Amino acid sequence: MASIFRPSSASLDLRPKVICKNLSTRERFEFQKKSLRKERINVRFCSLKANKAQGPIEGISVVEEKQLNSKTDYGVVGVHHVGLLCENLERSLEFYQNILGLEINEARPHDKLPYRGAWLWVGSEMIHLMELPNPDPLTGRPEHGGRDRHACIAIRDVSNLKEILDKAGIEYTMSKSGRPAIFTRDPDANALEFTQV
Repeated sequence: MASIFRPSSASLDLRPKVICKNLSTRERFEFQKKSLRKERINVRFCSLKANKAQGPIEGISVVEEKQLNSKTDYGVVGVHHVGLLCENLERSLEFYQNILGLEINEARPHDKLPYRGAWLWVGSEMIHLMELPNPDPLTGRPEHGGRDRHACIAIRDVSNLKEILDKAGIEYTMSKSGRPAIFTRDPDANALEFTQV
């Protein structure tokens, strides 16, 4: 039987069906979390149909059906992974696994690609570390990662991460806007933002 977390393959429609309006960052994050499957597999979103007349859905106060444009709607459902280049896979794994606490997704094709790499879980999405030559300079980058290309990871507690980074001796900057967010860099100068939701 299909449910919001386990749709049958016959009923799976990957087109976005709803827009959430007037939601705080935390409410939007909770809505996205509820839209994901509980198990970590590739198909993460399933269709939702709702309109204002139906009232709240699982704590979301305003949900309305999106008008689909057949010329531009090709079924975006979320970010699957972010690819980051690294010079030394073991050094990068030390940072991502032992400092940030991310786990490797053993189901991904580590050995089927023509370069070394690893897929790491970030909630229900992933970071794909790729041991390849990096065309970007490692020096001369902005001190604050928010002024550089970066991936943003939603977290529950910025203060806990701040303690972890301090203990590991890893430099970081706080968000310049005053919101609870930390910017840091991995060993290859890839900028990462961690924002509290």
